[in-house]
Amino acid sequence: MVKGYVSGVFDMFHIGHLNIILQARKHCDHLIVGVVSDGVVEKVKSKTPVIPLDERMAIVQHLAAVDQVVVDDHADKFDSWQEFRYDVIFKGDDWQHTPKGDKLEADLRQVGARVEYFPYTRHTSSTLLREVLSNLATTPIQPLPDDDDETYDDQAGPATCEKCGAHLPSQDQTDRSPA
Repeated sequence: MVKGYVSGVFDMFHIGHLNIILQARKHCDHLIVGVVSDGVVEKVKSKTPVIPLDERMAIVQHLAAVDQVVVDDHADKFDSWQEFRYDVIFKGDDWQHTPKGDKLEADLRQVGARVEYFPYTRHTSSTLLREVLSNLATTPIQPLPDDDDETYDDQAGPATCEKCGAHLPSQDQTDRSPA
């Protein structure tokens, strides 16, 4: 029986997270997913996850591809091997040919385990989602005008988004009929 291991923060769970878990499932008989603890995330990435650890673990636990969910309290994934004794760890190919990836491969080779790499989902990441959410949080939002608001001028022409320059529909371009 091949015991596989995937470790990740799984903050703001997205398609990249799902991809690595589903790919890993195809290459092992028993899949353990380690959800990295807040302390390790803060130490390694110098930021706190948006989603609390227990909620991240609950999300992962409810995926059919996952056999077991554990807290990963290790920055060094060889330390994770010492705790969970997996046969193969699955990593995104952004780790391949890096000092960290090369060290992990060498350490695991000594104990008969290995690293298997899958394509990293480059178009989506928790870091990107965090950046988008942060930008949204700092974008001023104008309240919708009251129908009774005498200061609203529906003859002013098309409005423009201050952030991106997109033209916003004017009052007469918006369909206000009930659905």
